[in-house]
Amino acid sequence: MSTEAARTGPVPGALLLCRAAPASVAPVARLLREPMRLIRAGDEWSVLVPGGGPWRDGIEPVDRVVTGWATALAVGAPWPVIALWWDTDHAGFTLASGFRRPVGFVWLAGGVPVGESEALHTFAARLGLDPVLDVQALDELAEPDSEADARTRLRGLLAVLARQGVVLPAGLAPGAPADRLLEAAARVPGSLPVEWPGRRDAVAERGTVDHGRLGLWMPWAGGPGARAVALAQVAVGAPLLSWGLRRRSGGWGWVTAGAVLLAHGAAGLTCTFTTRATDAGEWPKPCS
Repeated sequence: MSTEAARTGPVPGALLLCRAAPASVAPVARLLREPMRLIRAGDEWSVLVPGGGPWRDGIEPVDRVVTGWATALAVGAPWPVIALWWDTDHAGFTLASGFRRPVGFVWLAGGVPVGESEALHTFAARLGLDPVLDVQALDELAEPDSEADARTRLRGLLAVLARQGVVLPAGLAPGAPADRLLEAAARVPGSLPVEWPGRRDAVAERGTVDHGRLGLWMPWAGGPGARAVALAQVAVGAPLLSWGLRRRSGGWGWVTAGAVLLAHGAAGLTCTFTTRATDAGEWPKPCS
């Protein structure tokens, strides 16, 4: 989509579903440095609603941006991320989980499937969906259907995810533009703004996750899990950043993902080193 089309045509939108509580998602989501709203979407799920600045300004298509965000959120976190996205010509989803290659599926605006059904089977396996009922429902989304457009396909996907506990708040329906979604999200009780708080505030909020499952994997933990995640983030982030920078167009989302992973991994390694030095009695720990 050209910049002019992005400014005058309908605004694309996206939602990021994370299989974790908002308290676990918020510290990681802030690393994206993108204004969003964070809302509980079921007992075990949260949804991030981005404002859509990158694609609203015509910097890059929505699918590439949110795929990069989902990858950055999922790498090093113990939960998967599903990015739902749509624009005037397409709609689709991407699943990111750990260090595995993201998997997704796309439909044209009229609902014509573009992709292999094997991707849907991989999606089901990684999420632990029912191998009979849920896979059958996903297979139907890959079949021609003259009465189902792309947004209807996404609603069908959400119906499958509803059996996994996904409950989207009212007003967050696929197909709405990003700015309208953000307004609706702000009206949901318990909705939290997600913005980069600056280094001092980011350090101050660590106590919200230090005692949870995620705390053991965050950079300041300094343990074996945190070291492993930090090394993996650097290993994945560096090539992603390089690859995105080499692309003349369409690399913004991957540049963001690579930069986030590289910075977070480097911070984790630094904290691990200083934590070990502190334990040896060499100098105070600067990561707390």
